[in-house]
Amino acid sequence: MAERSTAAVDVADNSGDNPLTAKADKAATDGVAEAQDTAEQSAEVTEDKAGNRQNGEQPSIETPELHSGHKLARRYRLEECVTRLDGFSSWRAVDEKLRRAVGVHLLPADHPRARSVLAAARSAALLGDPRFVQVLDAVEENDLVYVVHEWLPDSVELTALLAAGPLEPHDAYQLVSQVSQAMAAAHREGLAHLRLTPSAVLRSSTGQYRIRGLAVNAALRGISAERPQRTDTEAIGALLYAALTQRWPYDSDAYGLSGLPKGVGLLPPDQVRAGVHRGLSEIAMRALANDGATASRQEPACTTPDELAKAVAAMPRIRPPEPEFPTPPEYQRTTYQQGTYGRPQQRPGAAVTQPVIAPPAPLESRTGRALKWAVSALLIAALGLGSWQIADRLLDQKNATETPQHTQPQDTEDEKKPATGGKPVAIVGAHDFDPGGDGAETPSEIGNAYDGDPSTSWQTSIYYGYSNFGRLKEGVGLVLDLGSVQQVSKVEVTFQGNTSVQLRTAPENASSQPATPDAYTTVASGSGAQVPLTATKPVKTRYVLVWLTDLPSSGGGYRGKITDIKITS
Repeated sequence: MAERSTAAVDVADNSGDNPLTAKADKAATDGVAEAQDTAEQSAEVTEDKAGNRQNGEQPSIETPELHSGHKLARRYRLEECVTRLDGFSSWRAVDEKLRRAVGVHLLPADHPRARSVLAAARSAALLGDPRFVQVLDAVEENDLVYVVHEWLPDSVELTALLAAGPLEPHDAYQLVSQVSQAMAAAHREGLAHLRLTPSAVLRSSTGQYRIRGLAVNAALRGISAERPQRTDTEAIGALLYAALTQRWPYDSDAYGLSGLPKGVGLLPPDQVRAGVHRGLSEIAMRALANDGATASRQEPACTTPDELAKAVAAMPRIRPPEPEFPTPPEYQRTTYQQGTYGRPQQRPGAAVTQPVIAPPAPLESRTGRALKWAVSALLIAALGLGSWQIADRLLDQKNATETPQHTQPQDTEDEKKPATGGKPVAIVGAHDFDPGGDGAETPSEIGNAYDGDPSTSWQTSIYYGYSNFGRLKEGVGLVLDLGSVQQVSKVEVTFQGNTSVQLRTAPENASSQPATPDAYTTVASGSGAQVPLTATKPVKTRYVLVWLTDLPSSGGGYRGKITDIKITS
């Protein structure tokens, strides 16, 4: 049951087929639809049949009668039905070819939404973003349409997390940051979710949030929206609101959460629960502004996931709480250490105490005496060897003093040349460089990277799953502006933790900062905590790119931190 509740593709909700923008009036569940759902669905089907009946009779849509053990394509063996609703069913299954658990959506090929489900599944499969639960197959076969997707048994639904209480500020910050960035990437590819509920968001064991049912969940239920970006943005705001308060931001209970009191309107999270982070409370209200909410500082509403992601990136970073280490138990002597091991224990009431045999003094045993003699012999030998080396060195110095040198000094060309060394090159300004993301990578901390103070640093965003930026982008970095074209021979970068980095330079004739990594030329690379990046020959440029390609672990994820940068000519 634990696996069923955390990894099911999408389970039946008592809230019906309404999108998240409508105020949910029923709690979501994670099992088979209850009797009330069945009654409502039967009434809806009867009404549809009456409206669409032709020639006196219209065949009804029935969920395919399949059972555990049934195989699809001689490969996917159905194990457990987790949803049976509105003519489709969802199953936990086993891919016998790859020997792994998968999830499967099933519906008849003549279902009115079968075409749209296939199209949505194939579009979602082409996205290939690891922040979403991946669609593995979408097939029409033997009068059935089925969609196969990943099954994540080690992940936990946001519904289960919220049942235990509101999230810590750092966890809520990671939730809204990761989900908004993922949905912004999906909308750039023309994909919307439209059913972004707490059961559609999973948190993996590494702390990374993943979204399931992109486009497919809405297609299964026939959900559409005139403004899909605004719909998904409000849904993310509702998730953040619930994470901060453990309350659903409407006046009806939903998804196992209590709604707000009726008639009071949409209160800010910091007025619903004490101790809520002020910045996150305002972000939630800006995302929910579509429903009439307003942030306390009257900030503009966020109507797209991209706007929401930028608003989250602009707020001060919320750091994870310091780990708490348990106090070690007080040391207690055992009977063996007290010298009573192997002897009969004293009976209760007996006044006779067993004598404790004191251990011999250190180095007083036969082995101790032998050890003392050996150490003494080694010390004598060491003193003799040292005296001999000192005497030999003194004799060599005396001979060198008595033997005059009659060679005439000769001036060589190398001695006449002045000693050469790199001169420091001043950094006039710097910009964060994130062409593969939202364009911002902690811009407020850039000055810390080259202020000469090792106690301050510029840091990247935190990434989960993989050290190469979660496989979401090639890298991020800083573009250093030297003010004018300068000669650059070496750049020394100091990190916190072993980091892989490349030194890239813009063309000498570049009049402005290039916008893509490929517009820079890679002249050196390295990895470590203190990396000297030396060009094979000096380069003349105005713009220097310090390009990070692999990050050290930090706070359950991966993050790069630069404490100092020095450039020499």
